[in-house]
Amino acid sequence: MSETGFDARALRDAFGAFPTGVTVVTAHDAAGQPIGFTANSFTSVSLDPPLLLVCLAKASRNFAVMTGAGKFAVNILSETQKDVSNTFARPVEDRFAAVAWRKGPEGSPIFADVAAWFDCTTEQVLDAGDHVIMTGRVKAFANSGLNGLGYARGSYFTPALAGRAVSAAAEGEAQLSAVIERDGAVLLLGDDGLGLPTCAMEGGEPTQMLRDYLETLTGLSVSIGFLYSVYENRADNRQHIVYRATATSGEPITGRFLPPAEALQQRLDSPATADILRRFDMENSIGNFGVYFGNETAGKVHPVSRKA
Repeated sequence: MSETGFDARALRDAFGAFPTGVTVVTAHDAAGQPIGFTANSFTSVSLDPPLLLVCLAKASRNFAVMTGAGKFAVNILSETQKDVSNTFARPVEDRFAAVAWRKGPEGSPIFADVAAWFDCTTEQVLDAGDHVIMTGRVKAFANSGLNGLGYARGSYFTPALAGRAVSAAAEGEAQLSAVIERDGAVLLLGDDGLGLPTCAMEGGEPTQMLRDYLETLTGLSVSIGFLYSVYENRADNRQHIVYRATATSGEPITGRFLPPAEALQQRLDSPATADILRRFDMENSIGNFGVYFGNETAGKVHPVSRKA
């Protein structure tokens, strides 16, 4: 696609393929009131001198205050702080009432329980299209050692949970499956007993292996999303690793898209497939997904929210 006639949503989705951390950038206004906004456009710039940058939309309600404050802090959220991210991404008047915070050494708000924080003075504000790039000189920082909160393709993810999937795969023969969703329907295979598309994990990077299998199977372009379920099936002594995924429009070569509620009225290949479809139907309706760890009958869902 050429620059002329770019679809803004398509470009945003393409940018969203790059996984990032999640931060909240904070400062004080002229009256001393704290302000802040959620941002994933953050990166380190230099060690000597110590510099970082964040990007701020010119349309932001915080634009004038943030660019004129002369200093700001970057709070890298930990994997337990999805609610903090959502709060500071919404037009809530008293956002700071929902989070524990204090003034950093340079005076900007520093949050409790973050993965790391950086208290900065503003170095430069550079024009960049519909945003500005704010570079900050780090005056103080702290690193808690907590895992950061991840974000890609419109959803949060937690690196610790993804790491558990890799560990589970190493414990025995693993099967890779996908809940491929499109317009609320899920791709299912089979005639006598419907099931999720599944392939054996034979080494290598699991998401690339799964994507190659699914695109060959369906003839569609498939994007692998986040981990959805990791369970041991004690009947076949296999680890099952299930990812969420999306597919482009068009009829698949193999399989068909069915709403989960409709699929649950038909014969399925296993109780595990029924459990996954029931859970997906419920979570998709509220936009609040989780990652299941356990076996085919019992386990725990770790909540991982979609960005509000």
